[in-house]
Amino acid sequence: MRTTTQQISVILPAYNEEIPIGSMVHLTKLYADKVIVVDDGSLDRTAEVARNAGAEVIVHEINKGKGVALKTGFEIAVMLGADIIVTMDSDGQHNPAEIPKLVAPIIKGEAEMVNGSRYLNGLEKSTPAYRRIGQTILDKFTNINSGLKITDSQSGFRAFAASTIGNFRFNAQGMAIESEMLADAGSAGLRIKEVSIGVRYDVDGSTKKPVSHGLEVLLAIIKDMVFKKNT
Repeated sequence: MRTTTQQISVILPAYNEEIPIGSMVHLTKLYADKVIVVDDGSLDRTAEVARNAGAEVIVHEINKGKGVALKTGFEIAVMLGADIIVTMDSDGQHNPAEIPKLVAPIIKGEAEMVNGSRYLNGLEKSTPAYRRIGQTILDKFTNINSGLKITDSQSGFRAFAASTIGNFRFNAQGMAIESEMLADAGSAGLRIKEVSIGVRYDVDGSTKKPVSHGLEVLLAIIKDMVFKKNT
């Protein structure tokens, strides 16, 4: 299923994902050279299951947050010789079969970063109204902060040229890392392309309520905007 000589590494940051992680690793291996699972302080058998499925597993003894997990994953991917790095959620929301679609613009030299978008053709009408409103607000503030025009600022399904790692701070706590990485990409002038992806909401393993999660991310974006203004 591989169609490129460039080495592709996929990072799966994981926290208490022992149920879906095995199948995610097996499916992802069909489209990548390396699958790196960063077990961010899980209290279950996430690391063991991922390792048995054939992933490179890095364990944080305590939960450090998605930003730190991604930083660890990027560093390991580069160390293992990756040319292209893909990030995916580990709960099964994303379809590994769409990895070739995400990496294609980088392979063709059209982009250094590719954002998988659920909303490239507009917000889904089946999505609850409060989620659509929240997504629109986060997209707007993220785009103002980054200078970009992204349709899905909270997507965790992305591809990066490995050479871009030095442009990212990986400072944001929690899910605000998605917006922070776009802000960093915008500041660095990276060529960014969006491609349409699907998503499964029936496997959403988030422990945070959507409204409180959205407010947390929005606050982080505003703080970053203030920080940039004062520096």
